[in-house]
Amino acid sequence: MKITKNTIVTMHYAVSNSDDTLIDSSYDHEPLAMIQGTGYMIKGLETALEGHSKGDKFEVEVAADDAYGQRHDSFVQTMPKDAFVGIDDLQVGSQLRATTDEGEQTVIVVNMTDDEVTVDGNHPLAGMDLKFEVEILAVRTATEEELAHGHVHAAGGCGHSHEHKDGHEHKDGHEHNHEHAEGGCCGGEHKHEKAKDDAGCCGGENKGGCGCSH
Repeated sequence: MKITKNTIVTMHYAVSNSDDTLIDSSYDHEPLAMIQGTGYMIKGLETALEGHSKGDKFEVEVAADDAYGQRHDSFVQTMPKDAFVGIDDLQVGSQLRATTDEGEQTVIVVNMTDDEVTVDGNHPLAGMDLKFEVEILAVRTATEEELAHGHVHAAGGCGHSHEHKDGHEHKDGHEHNHEHAEGGCCGGEHKHEKAKDDAGCCGGENKGGCGCSH
């Protein structure tokens, strides 16, 4: 069976930057399973998967525009520290959920002083061209239930077949499409709360591995 829209793809991957520095790999933990054609993967990788079959191994280079997009300076904002009252263990690297008048956004603390906190709403891999090594382990047709729920069900019941934790770093190949409020990642009315534990680059609220969208 070939990979087409609404097939379940189980795969291993390794992703590196343009300098061949390894960013993340599934080879030392569980493989990734996802529904093809649902926007779960970054655009460039999902496109490259089309037509491949079980047993295929290939490499693909994905430009930033087809990965996590370009960086935007307007997504970096500095705010008074008292805007973060009630957040425990606030530190550089903390991943937060910012509630704005445009909805919830994910931001990362990149700098702190005694009075101010700087957060960045860009994906950590934004602006990077990426290289993927991929091995297709299995391909099957998604069930009606999986398509209705929008994710792969683990054997024996409903659940995600892939869980990958690596702190607050977004380091695998999944696309994060953040809708930012006008004026930056925290434009308009906003409050902040500590994000749930990551599951790779799509941790917590962002399910999956390196290349998913939410």
